Amino acid sequence: MAQQNFLTALPVYNEVRHIGDVLQTVTRFSANILVVDDGSTDGTAEVLQTFPNVRVIRHPENRGYGAALRTAFSYAIDQGYEVLVTIDCDGQHEPHRIPEFVAACTPEVDVVSGSRYLKRFPGDSEPPPDRRRINEVITAELNRRLGLHLTDAFCGFKAYRTEALRKLDLTENGYAMPIEFWVQAVKHGLRIIEIPVPLIYLEEERAFGGALDQAETRLAVYRAVLERSLQRAGLADFSKTSLI
Repeated sequence: MAQQNFLTALPVYNEVRHIGDVLQTVTRFSANILVVDDGSTDGTAEVLQTFPNVRVIRHPENRGYGAALRTAFSYAIDQGYEVLVTIDCDGQHEPHRIPEFVAACTPEVDVVSGSRYLKRFPGDSEPPPDRRRINEVITAELNRRLGLHLTDAFCGFKAYRTEALRKLDLTENGYAMPIEFWVQAVKHGLRIIEIPVPLIYLEEERAFGGALDQAETRLAVYRAVLERSLQRAGLADFSKTSLI
């Protein structure tokens, strides 16, 4: 198979402790890199200036994780990349796995989604209990409502075919955007696979911010986004298996 033209994008907000080390490693596995700086105020922008070969798009104000991903999607589409890889910048994802995601994103696959729960890796972390529980609950609800077979609805390590991204109409700005993404993926019949990645938590105390730091509030917000996304997509009563 011919080498695919791919971009690796990192949504970033106040990651001055990690951004330098992560980018140093990403540059070994991806020739084309985009950082979406979502209004950082902690010195992240200054670190990014030391990477002249990394394209940076800066949001003047913090808009949210989902908004940063949408900016990356638009850039990858506009610049004509075949595949977009997204990777978080908090040390949870291992950049050396980027080529594996690209290779798995064949013309027969639209979305390659990392899963921290498909298998155990040596040295895997134990996730904070509330995060694991909420992931399990929402993943199960997505599977039931959409006919999917996901094991990890919230892993940010993914590869997408940009032609598939063109079909989506995403509006959620915050951390619940992946829920809307799965609804849209099913609406448009995207072909989805999961591949295993290690479960790494370097900062278990890392906060979501505001009311989302309360587990039950976060779960309620996620469920509300799921209902809103299903209604908006016309899939409230839909059931179809879309996972390869």
